[in-house]
Amino acid sequence: MSAPDAAGGRTTAPALGTLRRIILYVLLFALVALTASGVSGLLGRLFTTPDVIAFNDSSSLALDLALTLVGGPLGAVVFWASWRLLAHPAERRATAWGIYVSAMCITSLLTAASFGIAAVASLAGGDTGSWMSPLATGLAWAGVWVWHRWILGHRTRGPLALAKVPQVLGTAVGLVIGLGSSTTALGMLFERAIGTGGELAVIGVPWWRATLGLLVWAVGGILICWWHWVREGTRKLHTTLSGVSLVVIGIGGSAILALGGAGVLLFVLLRLALDRTDPVPVLLEPAPEALAAALLGTLSWLYHARIARGRPAPVPVAAGLAISGIVLAAAASGIGVVVNAALATGTTQLGGTDARELLLAGLSSLAIGGPLWWFTWHPTRPSDPQGRRIYLVLIFGISAVVALVTLLVIGFRLFEFMLGDAAGSGLLERVRAPLGLLVATGLVAGYHFALWRHARVSAPVPEAEAASGTERKRGIREVVLVAGADAEELASAIRDHTGATVTILRRQHAPGGTPGPAQLFRVLEGVEAERVLLLAGPEDSLEVIELAAETRRRA
Repeated sequence: MSAPDAAGGRTTAPALGTLRRIILYVLLFALVALTASGVSGLLGRLFTTPDVIAFNDSSSLALDLALTLVGGPLGAVVFWASWRLLAHPAERRATAWGIYVSAMCITSLLTAASFGIAAVASLAGGDTGSWMSPLATGLAWAGVWVWHRWILGHRTRGPLALAKVPQVLGTAVGLVIGLGSSTTALGMLFERAIGTGGELAVIGVPWWRATLGLLVWAVGGILICWWHWVREGTRKLHTTLSGVSLVVIGIGGSAILALGGAGVLLFVLLRLALDRTDPVPVLLEPAPEALAAALLGTLSWLYHARIARGRPAPVPVAAGLAISGIVLAAAASGIGVVVNAALATGTTQLGGTDARELLLAGLSSLAIGGPLWWFTWHPTRPSDPQGRRIYLVLIFGISAVVALVTLLVIGFRLFEFMLGDAAGSGLLERVRAPLGLLVATGLVAGYHFALWRHARVSAPVPEAEAASGTERKRGIREVVLVAGADAEELASAIRDHTGATVTILRRQHAPGGTPGPAQLFRVLEGVEAERVLLLAGPEDSLEVIELAAETRRRA
């Protein structure tokens, strides 16, 4: 096959055109990145030493000049060649062009935001000597971002494939930066409020300087998120990527932050009530940041969950299953830590974590994850069988991988002990942590495998497609075929026609003749039993015997 080339009337193979685009856009990406690096270096020198550009670092200056004055013109030539080709609609529709623009948009956004916000945060935090160089890098990459955002929205040259990817990824970047920085800043404020903070990290610098720097990061992240979420319209997108980002980052990430903070808070409260081996200020040390994580994570979780409920299927179901998987992991971790703590009581503790502290940590995780898993999974109220089956297979697969790795660790520890390692600890001390994880993983895997088997057995036979112009039978689920040499051919026809499971019993003396598919379909027409005995022969005769449904014993 051949296709018209974008440059003229010549023809080129589609694979050759794809290879040409990949080479062109990879080269363009590299040249743009190198030029931006050179420009940022020159701007940094201009900001820090405007009077003496070269100073005593002529080699770095030469590198920056080469990247700017050589890489820049080369990049302009490659971009000009690309821009000419993009006049053809096929080039705009090419996935390679969409990947380049999306990759450059997100790369420039990450770099500009990281260095630009870091410069402002350093200035706000009182560090007046190191903010100019990051600001130069941020400005250079901000120019690259503005340029490619203009390309993204161009009416005749903008990409048609993956055009919404930068919006979705930009929202995710802003949310991660804003939520993480806000949590740390609020934790520092709570720390000062309850008086659990230590002495000043830097002598002569007020405590609020560090908090102000974190607030700059939080504001920057929130602005990035708002720009893409509201201004760019990501909130109204219903694409697959936007749904995945909403479930994984917006709901899943926020839920992990909230549940982690709540678990640490409960652990602190349990230690205050039951374990006073450490002073109260030491016990309260994790509480401020945990409280901030629980509050902000919960707010973000609830907001994104409300957005997910208004999205079309399968986003709401996926959001519920994602939360179920997260809280299941928390509950399973709690079980593993509890088993670890129980085994620790039989070992001699020479140092490290006390068994009581381990037990309280496991109970905290179990208390947070267990009830939430029950309410999100609804074991007694099945819904959306297809989504739940996918979830069951996924959880069972992950559990199998974790169990396999844990068994390898236990085996390593066992052989290490048998070979007389000089560490001095006993066998139980070596294997108690992986053994606790193995017990928890085994419980999770066993439960979900049993649910998967039950769902598979009780699932209705799916509506069959047309096979050879004839509609499949829905009632027959199992066929016992008694036939001679042509048994395999008949079994294949039965499977295609009914979708049933076929068990073959061969005759000792095979009769002659072979019934045709048309005769087979006429014989099975009208059969409503789930289990059927089908006798083929003698000659081309077929006899159907309807069997009673199999009675399954329940344990």
